[in-house]
Amino acid sequence: MKIGELARESGLAPSRIRFYEREGLIGSIDRGLNGYRQYSRGTRQILEIIVMAQQAGFSLDEIRNLLPPHGKGDWSRDTLVAALKAKVVEVAALQRRLSETQAGLEAVIARIEATPPGGDCFENAEAVLAGLREQAKAG
Repeated sequence: MKIGELARESGLAPSRIRFYEREGLIGSIDRGLNGYRQYSRGTRQILEIIVMAQQAGFSLDEIRNLLPPHGKGDWSRDTLVAALKAKVVEVAALQRRLSETQAGLEAVIARIEATPPGGDCFENAEAVLAGLREQAKAG
């Protein structure tokens, strides 16, 4: 199939498909006598896997290492499972950091809201920061 048909079927722009090709994610593509790229039906599946993996937080390098070598259908089950488990650990760590960041921001908001309005902005900021430093030492 030509790139236009693949783009319609995959929902991706032709430029994005060519980008993945340049990045070596979909392997080498056959060209017809007219020079047009000819993609296999399997390429659409690979593109869908790439998009889903990116949405799950995998980098292009990580995806490249997970995809089977071009022209082969032998996926490494153990490698794939290990990569997915590692990504779950990364996501959990990110969730913890985001939760800590949220709690910190909420503490700053609470301190600012507890500061009487008016007065010198610098002094108010210094009081909020001093309170946060004390809280960090205690925590």
